[in-house]
Amino acid sequence: MCETAVGAEAASDPVAPPPRPPRRRTALLAGGALVAAAAVVAGVLAAGGSGGTAHAARPADGLRHTTVEVASAGCGRGWTHPEPGRQVFDLRNSSGTAAEVYLTDPRTGAVYGEVEGLAPGTERPIRVALGNGTYAFKCLPDDADAVTGPTMHITGATATGGPGAVPVTQQELIPPTLAYQKWIRTRTVELARKTDALRDAIDRGDLTSARTDWLTAHLVYERMGAAYGTFGDADAAINGTTAGLSGRVHDTDFAGFHRVEYGLWHGEPASSLRGPAERLAGAVHTLRDDWPDQRMDPADVGLRAHEILENSVQFELTGRTDYGSGTNLATARANLDGTGVLLGYLRPLLKTRDTGLSGVDTWMARTGRTLDGFDHDGHWTPLDRLTRAQREKVDADLGELVERLSGVAALTDVRRTA
Repeated sequence: MCETAVGAEAASDPVAPPPRPPRRRTALLAGGALVAAAAVVAGVLAAGGSGGTAHAARPADGLRHTTVEVASAGCGRGWTHPEPGRQVFDLRNSSGTAAEVYLTDPRTGAVYGEVEGLAPGTERPIRVALGNGTYAFKCLPDDADAVTGPTMHITGATATGGPGAVPVTQQELIPPTLAYQKWIRTRTVELARKTDALRDAIDRGDLTSARTDWLTAHLVYERMGAAYGTFGDADAAINGTTAGLSGRVHDTDFAGFHRVEYGLWHGEPASSLRGPAERLAGAVHTLRDDWPDQRMDPADVGLRAHEILENSVQFELTGRTDYGSGTNLATARANLDGTGVLLGYLRPLLKTRDTGLSGVDTWMARTGRTLDGFDHDGHWTPLDRLTRAQREKVDADLGELVERLSGVAALTDVRRTA
């Protein structure tokens, strides 16, 4: 549905968007279980709910069910007759502590299914497709060593099982993280230069040029989304919104790109914008100068590949960050570009593990074409001018891509192994 209210709100005092969600260790855990979106990588379809599901409430899905014990003294007990094909393992934690459980290939470490946070006395299922191969359950109780259950061999399968995903290690994620940090370093230099051009245009009273310079500089920042968690307070100073500000757009603490945006598109004179533009440029210069001393967490890099566009759907496609320019779709395109850069650095790890990577690439290209259709020589179609069909296509393409990128986050989540 086209959100016609967006433009009307932005014309005066936009409704303050909620704060960006806290950066999460993983976006894919729902009630402790890996959600269905990760099935493209790990072949998992796990039930949610922190307490698990009762055995009697098992759906009549027509699949073979096997109850498997989760405990240090009996990890994997109950699986005695391995068979190929689609099936469900109902994992029952008979111990006194919560545990993670993986169905693995004990030779390669590939994970075919997993449940995290299985509480004592509860049960949850994982649905998998098993082909010829070797399998074993690995139980990882909280505050105790991992235990691997009996190894099962399956032969005679007529269909391929899996897919299985060999987990990445922290060490493997360090090279792409360092490479991405260097890319961000170059972007901070570019951002400072283009923000200076914005400030200078406002200083000389050329607000027409300032509007063009604002978008150019802002899109540089929006391509850097995977690093926001490392920016700390600089993110709020550079790209903050009116969320949490009692005075909203008139609050003295409203600063950064969106403060300048509001003034440029709501008729403020250059004299009232010189201060905000100068403060924005100062915050950008500080970020540029401080960045070489910052360190991104390699364990979070894969999650960011999913989270950039997840945030774009939540904030850009709803118009919550539009303070008058009507350029949310340009921001979404910049977010897509930033996702592509990060995927490029992760590709050496993904291409040897992720059977869904080609699908991600297809939807990246498709979404890019959709968004590019709203760019008219640097003038972007505002959200409230999209037709219903256009709005539905944007929502569908970005939504599908976010789902597929959740598999990247699942694959690159550093798992406990011992």
